[in-house]
Amino acid sequence: MNPERIERLLNQVATGEVTAAKALEELRDLPFQDLEHTTIDTHRELRQGAPEVVFGAGKSGEQLVEILDRIYQSNQRALATRVSRRKARIVEEALPEARYDRLSRLLALGHRPEAKAHPYAVVACAGTSDLPVAEEASQTLEFLGHRVERLTDVGVAGLHRLLDKLETLREAGVVISVAGMEGALTSVIGGLVACPVIGVPTSVGYGISRGGEAALHAMLSSCASGVSVVNIDNGFGAAMVASSIMRSGGKHAG
Repeated sequence: MNPERIERLLNQVATGEVTAAKALEELRDLPFQDLEHTTIDTHRELRQGAPEVVFGAGKSGEQLVEILDRIYQSNQRALATRVSRRKARIVEEALPEARYDRLSRLLALGHRPEAKAHPYAVVACAGTSDLPVAEEASQTLEFLGHRVERLTDVGVAGLHRLLDKLETLREAGVVISVAGMEGALTSVIGGLVACPVIGVPTSVGYGISRGGEAALHAMLSSCASGVSVVNIDNGFGAAMVASSIMRSGGKHAG
């Protein structure tokens, strides 16, 4: 249940278009729905500005169908992360309006809100191998109604590629920096822009990279000010933080 839907319903009650009993029926599911295997938080968008998002790993395809359908009915949109192709096929067969992206492993239902030109987010990834995490962040932001500028394969091994995008970076309301290996991209971007920078270490790298731990430690140790860091491969978490920053009044807001 989103604020716009409730405001419309209350206005209809005030004008007599909808009876109080009918409105009460529509509001009956607040603040949650119990599906036995899952308790859906239908009140979350009212509190936090975004509907509950489903973590697809560990859930069956059939559970995802039921959960996403209920969220969609309540919010007119729904999103699941880390969904395998097999589970996505099950959901798509049951819910034809579902859209699955193989790269990001996101599965979405409903229309995205129209994005404003400003503020916009930049999602920069160091290498092509980081794209699945970068796209998880980018597409989550777009699902939430934000404009996203993508900078792909701009890692420090070829710094000139990043410097060519300085104008785009400096006009952003927030930057998500996605990098594996030694994770140096985040510190470099942090030293170039005035907006908040969110580092996302990825599990990309050889040997001593230890599945992203080297990049995580490097980002946490960054000497660049204004840098924050989320967990390894957590593009979704970075997108939620970035969305909160922009909704709170980022650059060019208004």
